Parts: sequence; structure tokens; C-alpha cells
Amino acid sequence: MLFGLSCGAIAILMLLGVLLDMRLGEATRWHPLVGFGNLAIRMEKKLNTGGSRIALGAWAWILVVTPFVVIAWLLTFWLAQFDALFALGVHALLLYFSLGLRSLRDHTLPIAHALMDGDLAQARLLTARIVSRDTTQAQEAELAKAGVESLLENGNDAVFSTLFWFALGGGPGVVLFRLANTLDAMWGYRTQRYNEFGRVAARIDDVLNFIPARLTALSYAVLGNTKQAWQCWRAQAPAWSSPNAGPVMSAGAGALGISLGGAAIYDGELEQRPPLGTGPLATGKDIARAWRLVRLTTVLWLLLICIAGVFYA
Repeated sequence: MLFGLSCGAIAILMLLGVLLDMRLGEATRWHPLVGFGNLAIRMEKKLNTGGSRIALGAWAWILVVTPFVVIAWLLTFWLAQFDALFALGVHALLLYFSLGLRSLRDHTLPIAHALMDGDLAQARLLTARIVSRDTTQAQEAELAKAGVESLLENGNDAVFSTLFWFALGGGPGVVLFRLANTLDAMWGYRTQRYNEFGRVAARIDDVLNFIPARLTALSYAVLGNTKQAWQCWRAQAPAWSSPNAGPVMSAGAGALGISLGGAAIYDGELEQRPPLGTGPLATGKDIARAWRLVRLTTVLWLLLICIAGVFYA
């Protein structure tokens, strides 16, 4: 039993959560993560004002994350005492609100279609919505590279790490991970404002992502060019500053047989990033291939958890 859930129940709820996400997509109104993000913004403005910014950032993390995790645990635990079926439904809803599989598809495949149609202006506009790099003068290879990198990296953050923590901790586990990951995305920058304040948020996200990121990289390798993915993972991942993005994107690029990484413009400055993968530069078609890899990895994870559920039942 995991937090009151059997392995079989976890398998069924994971499948239900993914199906809800693919059928409904992100909630367009009253999404819990939007409300959480607004709270995090207010907390950061209030506490990131001087003094020991690392300690203040840690205190801010505790203040904004802990209450929601405790509420999720108390709610699911309390409901399980009175109506087990309703409690299971809450677990599934918490997973649904935390997943981003359909969002990945809906934000990246239009870029692929625009590039394949030769509509560079539309591709630039769509890519700018999902990445922080400058796309105003980007050509097809740069836009395709950005789309593939976003799919591979966010496939881990928005899908596979989310499923991993749901498997370990049910609804409360997935709430803990998704909120921690959101704070890393908001505060985990090496800028003058966030370098110290967001350091704890970044390190917590690194820890929570450490195992699932490597499982994701392994899954990409198994479902693509395995030998090439493994070679790129070993050779290229250590060069990346992120301990988790490196394995995920290098293995994914190697599995797809394309070259990613390299130069990109951020805030008007050219940044030379370490190479990822090997082979030709990415094209619009490779975004669709990357989406298929993420989709197949999702199917693989669901299949494995269902097999485990049947076995332990």
C-alpha cells in the first residue's frame, strides 16, 4: 500500500488521470496552478527584499508549498474513511490538474505544422510562447530545435516525473512535486533577483527530479536509437549545468538521431550551450517525432505500472 493506495489502484488512477488530461486538456479557467503561481508571486515580492535571501527563499518555499500538500493529504485521508470511491476520484483529479501531456502536444505540434507549411512567421510566434529564447530572427532549424528540446525536457517535468511521484505518493505526492517544479520554474533563475532567493527551490526540484529524469532518459533510449542515446547521455549530459535536463535531452536527442543544443539568444545575448545528440539539425518533422517519443514513453510507463498492479494484486 502506498499512502493508502494499492498498486492496482495507482495503476488505474494513473490511466484515468492521463485519459482525463488527453480528453480535457488544461483547465482554461480556475486552474489550481495559476492560483498557486499568483500566490508565489506575492510571496516572492514580500520576502525577496534583502537580508539572507537563501534563508528567505527557503522560508517562502515552505510557506507556499506545505499548506497545499497538507491539505491534499488530509483531504484524501479523511475522505478514505467515509467514501473510498470519492477519495480515489480526488486522487485522480489531483493527477489530472498536475499533468501536461496534452498541453505539450497542443503547444508544439502547431509549430511543426507551421514549419512544414513554410510559415516561418507563425512558427516564430508559436515558439515564442513556449520558450524564453529570442525567436524574432530564428530560422527553421532553430525553431525546430527549440520545439524538440521543449518536448523532451518538459516530457520529464510535466509528465513522467509527475507520474513517478503520483506512483509513490498518490495525490499528495503529485501535489508536492508539481508545486516544487512550478516554484523552480518561477524562482530558479541565476539572475541578480533570483540567484540566492530561488536557490532552495532549484535544489529541491533537482532532488525530486533526479530519479524520474534518469528513468525518462532510459525510456527515451529504449524507444529510440538505444546505442546512440546511451552514448550521447554518457558523453554530453555532464556538460549541462542542470543535473536532470542533461540526461533527459541528450538521451532524447540521441534516440531521435538529431543534433540539438548549441547557440541560442537569451535576453539579446548569444549563449553557446553544450551540444546534444548527433546527426542532422532538427526540422519541423522532428518535432512530430519527438512528440511520438513522449507519447510512446507515456504508454510504456502506463503499461509497466499496470503490469505491476496485476502482479501485486
